Amino acid sequence: MKTLALSLTAILTAGIATAGEVAPLDVKYDEYGAVEQSLTGVPGNPENGAKVMVNRGKGNCIACHETTVLKDSPFHGEVGPPLDGVADRWTEAELRGIVANAKMAFEGTVMPSFYKVNGYIRPGDGYTGKAAKSEMLPPLLTAQEIEDVVAFLMTIKE
Repeated sequence: MKTLALSLTAILTAGIATAGEVAPLDVKYDEYGAVEQSLTGVPGNPENGAKVMVNRGKGNCIACHETTVLKDSPFHGEVGPPLDGVADRWTEAELRGIVANAKMAFEGTVMPSFYKVNGYIRPGDGYTGKAAKSEMLPPLLTAQEIEDVVAFLMTIKE
């Protein structure tokens, strides 16, 4: 029962941001999927962003993307585009939008939406027996983790 209460609390607060944060449901994407406004109003920490990118329990970006600057981390994937020179190809706002919800910029992409709380397609209880009972789920990354990843990506130039 305690786990259920904690889960419900997490789900109910998923759309509520802490002071200064933009909640997932309040993010403003432009017509191309860019997000001009910082999600936190606090500069991202590139060091933490790199950690999020290689953490299998968080972003795990290198499971799909390859980048030379993270070459010491094993198992780079080839599903997504290489990230070398990413800061030369996209602006900070475009990268923020892509990390928050890549489907806003690239319809049909397999990249997860890291700052999204609703609209998921889920297998039912018949498949896993553990399907979420709510329409809202907590985002995969916090607003600050999104800003940290974007700050790290902005350091990756040709």
